[in-house]
Amino acid sequence: MRVVAQQLSDILDSLQPLKVDWQDEVARRVIARVEAIPVKRRYAAADVQALLDGKFDDGLLICRLFLALSKDEFNAELRNAFGGSSAGVTCYRTDPNRYVRMLARLGLLRAMARCANRAPKWSDVLVERLRSGRGSAISGQKRGRGVEDFAQVIVEKVFGEKFDKRCAFVGARGNRAKCDFAIPAKANAHILVEAKGYAATGSKMTDVIGDIEKIIAAKRKDTALLFFTDGMTWHQRKNDLRTIVSYQNAGDITRIYTSTMAKQFEADLRQLKSEYGL
Repeated sequence: MRVVAQQLSDILDSLQPLKVDWQDEVARRVIARVEAIPVKRRYAAADVQALLDGKFDDGLLICRLFLALSKDEFNAELRNAFGGSSAGVTCYRTDPNRYVRMLARLGLLRAMARCANRAPKWSDVLVERLRSGRGSAISGQKRGRGVEDFAQVIVEKVFGEKFDKRCAFVGARGNRAKCDFAIPAKANAHILVEAKGYAATGSKMTDVIGDIEKIIAAKRKDTALLFFTDGMTWHQRKNDLRTIVSYQNAGDITRIYTSTMAKQFEADLRQLKSEYGL
Protein backbone atom coordinates (compact mmCIF):
# COMPACT_ATOMS: atom_id res chain seq x y z
CA MET A 1 0.00 0.00 0.00
CA ARG A 2 1.40 3.37 -1.03
CA VAL A 3 2.20 5.76 1.81
CA VAL A 4 0.36 9.06 1.50
CA ALA A 5 0.11 12.20 3.64
CA GLN A 6 -3.55 12.97 4.16
CA GLN A 7 -4.91 16.45 4.78
CA LEU A 8 -7.51 17.42 7.34
CA SER A 9 -9.44 19.35 4.70
CA ASP A 10 -9.69 16.23 2.55
CA ILE A 11 -11.21 14.21 5.39
CA LEU A 12 -13.61 17.01 6.37
CA ASP A 13 -14.77 17.42 2.78
CA SER A 14 -15.49 13.70 2.50
CA LEU A 15 -17.67 13.44 5.60
CA GLN A 16 -21.34 12.53 5.19
CA PRO A 17 -24.21 12.82 7.70
CA LEU A 18 -25.16 9.62 9.51
CA LYS A 19 -28.84 9.26 8.71
CA VAL A 20 -30.86 6.87 10.84
CA ASP A 21 -34.52 6.10 11.34
CA TRP A 22 -35.46 6.95 14.95
CA GLN A 23 -38.36 4.49 14.95
CA ASP A 24 -37.70 0.95 16.14
CA GLU A 25 -40.20 -1.85 16.68
CA VAL A 26 -41.23 -0.48 20.09
CA ALA A 27 -41.81 3.03 18.68
CA ARG A 28 -43.95 1.67 15.85
CA ARG A 29 -46.06 -0.38 18.28
CA VAL A 30 -46.50 2.57 20.63
CA ILE A 31 -47.45 4.94 17.80
CA ALA A 32 -50.08 2.49 16.58
CA ARG A 33 -51.56 2.17 20.07
CA VAL A 34 -51.53 5.93 20.65
CA GLU A 35 -53.36 6.51 17.38
CA ALA A 36 -55.98 3.96 18.46
CA ILE A 37 -56.79 5.73 21.75
CA PRO A 38 -60.32 7.17 21.48
CA VAL A 39 -60.73 10.91 21.93
CA LYS A 40 -62.79 11.73 25.03
CA ARG A 41 -63.51 14.82 27.06
CA ARG A 42 -62.56 12.90 30.19
CA TYR A 43 -60.68 9.69 30.80
CA ALA A 44 -61.24 7.19 33.58
CA ALA A 45 -59.35 4.41 35.33
CA ALA A 46 -60.72 1.89 32.83
CA ASP A 47 -58.95 3.74 29.99
CA VAL A 48 -55.60 3.50 31.77
CA GLN A 49 -56.20 -0.15 32.60
CA ALA A 50 -56.93 -0.84 28.94
CA LEU A 51 -53.49 0.55 28.08
CA LEU A 52 -51.71 -1.56 30.70
CA ASP A 53 -53.67 -4.76 30.03
CA GLY A 54 -52.22 -4.92 26.55
CA LYS A 55 -48.43 -5.01 26.35
CA PHE A 56 -47.65 -3.61 29.79
CA ASP A 57 -44.29 -1.97 29.01
CA ASP A 58 -45.74 -0.23 25.95
CA GLY A 59 -48.75 0.92 27.96
CA LEU A 60 -46.53 2.31 30.70
CA LEU A 61 -44.43 4.12 28.11
CA ILE A 62 -47.60 5.74 26.75
CA CYS A 63 -48.53 6.85 30.27
CA ARG A 64 -45.07 8.42 30.60
CA LEU A 65 -45.49 10.20 27.27
CA PHE A 66 -48.79 11.70 28.41
CA LEU A 67 -47.07 12.99 31.56
CA ALA A 68 -44.06 14.30 29.57
CA LEU A 69 -41.59 12.75 32.01
CA SER A 70 -38.22 11.17 31.30
CA LYS A 71 -37.82 7.49 32.09
CA ASP A 72 -35.80 8.22 35.24
CA GLU A 73 -38.25 10.89 36.42
CA PHE A 74 -41.27 8.68 35.79
CA ASN A 75 -39.77 5.62 37.49
CA ALA A 76 -38.74 7.70 40.50
CA GLU A 77 -42.21 9.26 40.84
CA LEU A 78 -43.92 5.89 40.49
CA ARG A 79 -41.66 4.11 42.97
CA ASN A 80 -42.16 6.95 45.41
CA ALA A 81 -45.93 6.59 45.04
CA PHE A 82 -45.57 2.95 46.05
CA GLY A 83 -43.38 3.74 49.04
CA GLY A 84 -40.12 2.89 47.32
CA SER A 85 -41.10 -0.63 46.29
CA SER A 86 -40.97 -2.01 42.76
CA ALA A 87 -43.67 -0.69 40.43
CA GLY A 88 -43.42 -3.09 37.51
CA VAL A 89 -45.82 -5.50 35.89
CA THR A 90 -45.96 -7.78 38.95
CA CYS A 91 -47.07 -4.86 41.09
CA TYR A 92 -49.73 -3.99 38.53
CA ARG A 93 -51.07 -7.53 38.27
CA THR A 94 -51.19 -7.86 42.05
CA ASP A 95 -53.57 -4.90 42.39
CA PRO A 96 -54.49 -3.20 39.08
CA ASN A 97 -56.94 -0.77 40.73
CA ARG A 98 -54.33 0.54 43.17
CA TYR A 99 -51.75 0.83 40.42
CA VAL A 100 -54.08 2.93 38.27
CA ARG A 101 -54.95 5.11 41.28
CA MET A 102 -51.26 5.84 41.78
CA LEU A 103 -50.93 6.88 38.13
CA ALA A 104 -54.00 9.08 38.49
CA ARG A 105 -52.36 10.80 41.47
CA LEU A 106 -49.47 11.70 39.19
CA GLY A 107 -52.00 13.58 37.02
CA LEU A 108 -52.30 11.00 34.24
CA LEU A 109 -56.06 11.29 33.62
CA ARG A 110 -55.86 15.08 33.35
CA ALA A 111 -52.84 14.83 31.09
CA MET A 112 -54.66 12.40 28.78
CA ALA A 113 -57.62 14.76 28.50
CA ARG A 114 -55.38 17.75 27.77
CA CYS A 115 -53.48 15.93 25.05
CA ALA A 116 -56.54 14.40 23.39
CA ASN A 117 -58.55 17.62 23.29
CA ARG A 118 -55.84 20.08 22.40
CA ALA A 119 -56.34 21.84 19.09
CA PRO A 120 -53.23 21.00 17.04
CA LYS A 121 -51.05 23.70 15.46
CA TRP A 122 -48.21 23.30 13.01
CA SER A 123 -45.82 24.91 15.51
CA ASP A 124 -46.48 22.09 18.02
CA VAL A 125 -44.05 19.88 16.11
CA LEU A 126 -41.23 22.40 16.42
CA VAL A 127 -42.02 23.15 20.04
CA GLU A 128 -41.89 19.44 20.89
CA ARG A 129 -38.56 19.05 19.10
CA LEU A 130 -37.22 21.99 21.10
CA ARG A 131 -38.56 20.56 24.38
CA SER A 132 -37.16 17.06 23.86
CA GLY A 133 -33.78 18.34 22.67
CA ARG A 134 -32.53 21.61 24.09
CA GLY A 135 -35.33 21.81 26.64
CA SER A 136 -34.37 18.50 28.21
CA ALA A 137 -30.81 19.69 28.78
CA ILE A 138 -32.00 23.03 30.18
CA SER A 139 -34.40 21.30 32.58
CA GLY A 140 -31.55 19.20 33.96
CA GLN A 141 -29.37 22.28 34.40
CA LYS A 142 -32.17 24.18 36.16
CA ARG A 143 -32.82 21.31 38.56
CA GLY A 144 -29.15 21.25 39.49
CA ARG A 145 -28.93 25.03 39.78
CA GLY A 146 -32.12 25.11 41.88
CA VAL A 147 -30.46 23.05 44.60
CA GLU A 148 -27.33 25.21 44.43
CA ASP A 149 -29.41 28.37 44.79
CA PHE A 150 -31.33 26.87 47.72
CA ALA A 151 -28.08 26.05 49.51
CA GLN A 152 -26.57 29.44 48.67
CA VAL A 153 -29.41 31.29 50.42
CA ILE A 154 -28.53 29.45 53.64
CA VAL A 155 -24.79 29.97 53.21
CA GLU A 156 -25.37 33.71 52.73
CA LYS A 157 -27.62 33.79 55.79
CA VAL A 158 -24.78 32.45 57.94
CA PHE A 159 -21.67 33.98 56.32
CA GLY A 160 -22.96 37.04 54.47
CA GLU A 161 -20.64 37.63 51.51
CA LYS A 162 -17.65 35.89 53.07
CA PHE A 163 -17.43 32.96 50.65
CA ASP A 164 -16.50 32.22 47.04
CA LYS A 165 -19.01 30.44 44.83
CA ARG A 166 -18.56 28.08 41.89
CA CYS A 167 -14.81 28.26 42.11
CA ALA A 168 -11.63 26.19 42.23
CA PHE A 169 -10.37 26.10 45.82
CA VAL A 170 -6.78 25.60 46.92
CA GLY A 171 -6.38 22.49 49.02
CA ALA A 172 -3.59 20.38 50.47
CA ARG A 173 -0.14 20.92 48.96
CA GLY A 174 -1.59 23.43 46.50
CA ASN A 175 -3.98 20.93 44.92
CA ARG A 176 -7.08 22.42 43.34
CA ALA A 177 -10.61 21.21 42.66
CA LYS A 178 -13.90 22.84 41.75
CA CYS A 179 -16.65 23.25 44.32
CA ASP A 180 -19.85 25.23 44.63
CA PHE A 181 -18.97 27.19 47.79
CA ALA A 182 -15.62 27.75 49.53
CA ILE A 183 -15.79 29.43 52.94
CA PRO A 184 -14.38 31.96 53.76
CA ALA A 185 -12.49 32.02 50.45
CA LYS A 186 -11.15 29.68 47.78
CA ALA A 187 -7.55 30.42 48.78
CA ASN A 188 -8.16 29.59 52.45
CA ALA A 189 -11.13 27.24 52.56
CA HIS A 190 -12.15 25.94 55.97
CA ILE A 191 -15.58 24.76 54.79
CA LEU A 192 -16.52 23.41 51.36
CA VAL A 193 -20.09 22.94 50.18
CA GLU A 194 -20.96 20.89 47.12
CA ALA A 195 -24.61 21.17 46.05
CA LYS A 196 -25.97 18.81 43.42
CA GLY A 197 -29.56 18.15 42.46
CA TYR A 198 -30.41 15.91 39.55
CA ALA A 199 -33.45 14.29 38.04
CA ALA A 200 -31.59 13.34 34.98
CA THR A 201 -29.80 10.46 33.34
CA GLY A 202 -27.53 7.95 35.00
CA SER A 203 -24.38 9.44 33.53
CA LYS A 204 -25.22 12.80 35.13
CA MET A 205 -25.73 11.12 38.47
CA THR A 206 -22.40 9.33 38.24
CA ASP A 207 -20.70 12.67 37.49
CA VAL A 208 -21.66 13.72 41.02
CA ILE A 209 -19.45 11.01 42.50
CA GLY A 210 -16.53 12.05 40.31
CA ASP A 211 -16.85 15.67 41.42
CA ILE A 212 -16.98 14.67 45.09
CA GLU A 213 -13.95 12.40 44.74
CA LYS A 214 -11.93 15.23 43.19
CA ILE A 215 -12.82 17.49 46.12
CA ILE A 216 -11.91 14.81 48.67
CA ALA A 217 -8.58 14.18 46.96
CA ALA A 218 -7.69 17.88 46.88
CA LYS A 219 -8.93 19.23 50.22
CA ARG A 220 -7.04 19.40 53.51
CA LYS A 221 -8.03 16.73 56.02
CA ASP A 222 -9.14 19.40 58.49
CA THR A 223 -11.43 21.09 55.95
CA ALA A 224 -15.13 20.31 56.41
CA LEU A 225 -16.95 19.08 53.29
CA LEU A 226 -20.74 19.36 53.30
CA PHE A 227 -22.76 17.75 50.52
CA PHE A 228 -26.21 19.17 49.75
CA THR A 229 -28.44 17.24 47.37
CA ASP A 230 -32.01 16.40 46.44
CA GLY A 231 -34.07 14.79 43.69
CA MET A 232 -36.17 11.65 43.43
CA THR A 233 -33.80 10.13 40.84
CA TRP A 234 -31.53 9.02 43.68
CA HIS A 235 -34.09 6.23 44.21
CA GLN A 236 -32.99 4.91 40.82
CA ARG A 237 -29.30 5.34 41.64
CA LYS A 238 -29.11 3.91 45.14
CA ASN A 239 -25.67 2.38 44.61
CA ASP A 240 -24.26 5.81 43.71
CA LEU A 241 -25.85 7.35 46.78
CA ARG A 242 -24.58 4.43 48.86
CA THR A 243 -21.05 5.25 47.65
CA ILE A 244 -21.45 8.87 48.74
CA VAL A 245 -22.80 7.78 52.13
CA SER A 246 -19.76 5.50 52.53
CA TYR A 247 -17.51 8.55 52.05
CA GLN A 248 -19.45 10.29 54.81
CA ASN A 249 -19.13 7.26 57.09
CA ALA A 250 -15.38 7.22 56.45
CA GLY A 251 -15.05 10.89 57.40
CA ASP A 252 -14.29 12.19 53.90
CA ILE A 253 -17.63 14.05 53.85
CA THR A 254 -18.66 15.76 57.07
CA ARG A 255 -22.40 15.49 56.47
CA ILE A 256 -24.98 15.00 53.70
CA TYR A 257 -28.12 17.17 53.54
CA THR A 258 -31.35 17.43 51.55
CA SER A 259 -33.80 20.33 51.32
CA THR A 260 -35.87 18.92 54.18
CA MET A 261 -32.73 19.15 56.35
CA ALA A 262 -32.28 22.88 55.69
CA LYS A 263 -32.50 23.81 59.38
CA GLN A 264 -29.85 21.24 60.27
CA PHE A 265 -27.66 22.54 57.43
CA GLU A 266 -27.91 26.08 58.79
CA ALA A 267 -27.27 24.95 62.38
CA ASP A 268 -24.18 22.98 61.34
CA LEU A 269 -22.84 25.92 59.33
CA ARG A 270 -23.20 28.15 62.38
CA GLN A 271 -21.41 25.59 64.56
CA LEU A 272 -18.58 25.28 62.05
CA LYS A 273 -18.39 29.06 61.84
CA SER A 274 -17.82 29.18 65.58
CA GLU A 275 -15.37 26.27 65.63
CA TYR A 276 -13.24 27.75 62.85
CA GLY A 277 -13.48 31.28 64.29
CA LEU A 278 -15.02 32.67 61.15
